[in-house]
Amino acid sequence: MSVYPSAQFLISAAAAAQFPADRGAEVAIAGRSNAGKSSAINAITARHALARTSKMPGRTRLLNFFQLAEGKRLVDLPGYGFAEGPPPERDAWARLIEALAQRACLKGLVLVVDSRRGLLPPDLQLLDWAQGLRHPVHVLLSKSDQLKRNEARMVLAKSAATLAGRGSVQLFSARDKLGIEEARAIIDHWLSEGPDAGGEAAI
Repeated sequence: MSVYPSAQFLISAAAAAQFPADRGAEVAIAGRSNAGKSSAINAITARHALARTSKMPGRTRLLNFFQLAEGKRLVDLPGYGFAEGPPPERDAWARLIEALAQRACLKGLVLVVDSRRGLLPPDLQLLDWAQGLRHPVHVLLSKSDQLKRNEARMVLAKSAATLAGRGSVQLFSARDKLGIEEARAIIDHWLSEGPDAGGEAAI
């Protein structure tokens, strides 16, 4: 059973004018293309197909808004790194994300990172962007079920050191349902408490 029984897809926004009204609270979900953002959304909401998953990088090309409850939303951002598209389209994505950043209802950013690759320069650039906006950041080291136990401990410790206090971090696996409750608790806290609410680091 879904922990968000009222969860539903709202809109795929191609322009800021299509965003829902700037009321309530939103948490953005970001990450490199094919890092597992859609799988993370589905696992956290306990909805099998709330967000569409694809093995093809760059599938999410718009900002997808999902309503968890009245006035509480998740926003699935376009993947970066391997996203395909002509420069004008990529520029349009950038403008959409900048417009999202100006919304008073944006309360935090969940960054999905493939644990097998760790935090890469584009991830760190996004962290700097979020820090400039003073939004709390929580990193999900996805697909951690594909690591051996010692490997998982090492990537968690290395990621925490790289973050250096700029965000919290945890291991996560949508397939093995590892870390789902921890991620859900942080998202719920942000959606309920406002822009200054942050999660505790997992290490």
